[in-house]
Amino acid sequence: MTGPQRPQIVLFGSSIVQLSFSNDGWGATLADIYARKADIVLRGYYGWNSRRAVKVLDQVFPKDAASQPSLIIVYFGGNDSMGPHSSGLGPHVPLPEYIENMRKIATHLQGLSDTTRLIFLTCPPVDEVKLGENTSSLFSELVRTNELCRTYSDACVELCNEMGIKVIDLWTAFQKRDNWLTFFTDGVHLSGEGSKVVVEEILKVLKEAEWKPSLHWKSMPTEFSEDSPYDLVYTDGKTTLNPSDWTFHREIQWD
Repeated sequence: MTGPQRPQIVLFGSSIVQLSFSNDGWGATLADIYARKADIVLRGYYGWNSRRAVKVLDQVFPKDAASQPSLIIVYFGGNDSMGPHSSGLGPHVPLPEYIENMRKIATHLQGLSDTTRLIFLTCPPVDEVKLGENTSSLFSELVRTNELCRTYSDACVELCNEMGIKVIDLWTAFQKRDNWLTFFTDGVHLSGEGSKVVVEEILKVLKEAEWKPSLHWKSMPTEFSEDSPYDLVYTDGKTTLNPSDWTFHREIQWD
């Protein structure tokens, strides 16, 4: 491991997590926002459901690790919520089992340390028209609807409220926007516009959370932030400008 050791923010989930560094993704944006403050660690698995995630919890998040994440952002549900295949194969997980799987995930992660914080993301909606246009002929009996996503999203919110876990209801947050149909590349996975909403919602939670220490980026120390004679020289020709917290390069000035 390279040093100095920074707080870790782990993104754990299915393809919406794995692809979060693609297409101006929300993971890449978080990595930019948290530069010199925290390391964004990607643990995303294309096509996975909560059933598969439960089986690897001890491998991905061993309880005896030398250090534990400061924050874990969890997303499962989009694949679970797909309609069942007649063969019995496929990613579908019945709603009651999905709820219990997410409970197991939450319980395991809560047990990692007293300072490990959690945020769960619910299923976003899907663009059913675009999804139909982009579905490969390789798949059979593919059932994915906005209503199924809502059902699993509501269940995730209810579970998180019961367990005292921060939760972001993406199904609702997306559809509050008039342009939400532009939030997808293929009807399911997120475009840059969709990822901006995810980042906005995550930062909102982090800013409002009464966690000690705060995990909002503006409240966290910047690594190697001391003034240096090697920085660029100011117009007075005598002093230098400290660039360690410059953010002018960002298209969006995140709060």
